[in-house]
Amino acid sequence: MFCTLILNVFGALVAIILITLITKWWFQLRNMENKVASWMPTVPRIPILGSLFEMGNSSENLKDLHRFTDNPCKSSYMEVLGTANIVTKNAELLEFVLSSNKILSKSHDYDFFLPWLGEGLLTSKGAKWKSHRKAITPTFHFSILEHFVDIFNSNVDVMIEKLKRVELSKNSFDVYQYVTACTLDIICETAMGINLQSQESNVGDEYIQAVKNISRIAQDRSIKAWKSFDFLFNLTSDSKILEKSLKIAHNFTNSVIERKKKEMMKGEAKQEEKEDAFGKKSKKVFLDLLLNSTIDGQPLTQEELRQEVDTFMFAGHDTTSSGISSAFYVLANHPDIQKQLREELKGVFENKNTPIRHQDLQGLKYLEIVIKEILRLYPPAPVISRVIEEDVEFKGHTIPKDTVIIMSIYNVNRDPDYYENAENFDPQRFMETAAKKSAYAYIPFSAGPRNCIGQKFAILEMKTFISKIVMNFEILPANPPKEMELVSEVTLKSKNGVHIRLKECQ
Repeated sequence: MFCTLILNVFGALVAIILITLITKWWFQLRNMENKVASWMPTVPRIPILGSLFEMGNSSENLKDLHRFTDNPCKSSYMEVLGTANIVTKNAELLEFVLSSNKILSKSHDYDFFLPWLGEGLLTSKGAKWKSHRKAITPTFHFSILEHFVDIFNSNVDVMIEKLKRVELSKNSFDVYQYVTACTLDIICETAMGINLQSQESNVGDEYIQAVKNISRIAQDRSIKAWKSFDFLFNLTSDSKILEKSLKIAHNFTNSVIERKKKEMMKGEAKQEEKEDAFGKKSKKVFLDLLLNSTIDGQPLTQEELRQEVDTFMFAGHDTTSSGISSAFYVLANHPDIQKQLREELKGVFENKNTPIRHQDLQGLKYLEIVIKEILRLYPPAPVISRVIEEDVEFKGHTIPKDTVIIMSIYNVNRDPDYYENAENFDPQRFMETAAKKSAYAYIPFSAGPRNCIGQKFAILEMKTFISKIVMNFEILPANPPKEMELVSEVTLKSKNGVHIRLKECQ
């Protein structure tokens, strides 16, 4: 009798606490809605679950974001499982958020990368992000980057020879696999000082697949909100795939770090400057500087090293793979632009075997606007997000604390209000000195304090890559034609690959 009474009282208290918490949460959401939804449309929702069923799977996320932002505000208010979101392609709002020194924290969606990247530069917050950014920024100085062009040359040459041996006779093939292997070799050699040679040995294939799995699963968990709960996610088949992929990725990165440490200890990678193929003195690579860096007077721990190396291994090969693969697709479908680009290259380089130098790339103005237009239509990071950590005012409206701002870079870059014939590939639009668009309607590498630290590296790599490929091959559409099925899996990818044909230039 007494036990029953205790249980009843306990049950009543639990019920009261739950009702109080739910009521408080509900009124908090309604307060946020009253502040935000008064000046923008609201995505349809149901109680508790919010707009959960308005979102499709990861293959439809770019279309969903277009649907949510296709209105005069270019934005919508959306609730999902109690989280308030603003989905936007409004360039003014993007500028407000990205240029702010207060709105620096990534949204909780990035937490799904913590098991892989930890608190590396992509995911860290506050003082840790600032100190690590300050320590790492010098490794991307232009005086260091220009020495990487020789490494770009040699690795792309390997890819070109492999394409000649394997793919020239085929009607079509997926070029993405070749690009990812090449960019992995490039980031290992430029940033880590390790000659991986994965293009010939396929040593990096398992790592590349692991990265693809981790990215896909993280994106899937951010869209399918029920998978954000670990106890539910752990019941899915992706849980085992993620566990295996994380082990592969971490082992690969740790092996790169250990290999570099051993080389430094043996004196095989001496810290004094060396001369490259052009007689220029080389600089310390990213990992050299990282191993010798201190934060608040202390060297980085093994775990901090692994997190930063994981971040740069991922960003350094996955984002550039996205942009370069898109370039193959675009040029295959625009022979007139490819021809004009080839003519510019012929005016600078004696023949297709001429090594490319850093200074050669600076004068290739048509190549520059072609790359800008590729990145406009196919931004490597199509969606980014921030969380508001204190109430802020935007154009007379309050955006409450804890609101997540989901910014669709892909959709703002294709907005007809910012670009005439926005879906058309037209590099000449970047020749116009008085372009009628906001600066924040073109942000393929994000913008502001948390912009992509490696964007100059990526552009330089793309310039070298595209120049050498166009001088060696005529890029043709797949036979039969095969359009890219674009998805956002942190970076922009084609679900069905990037299929082209090649014809060797004489």
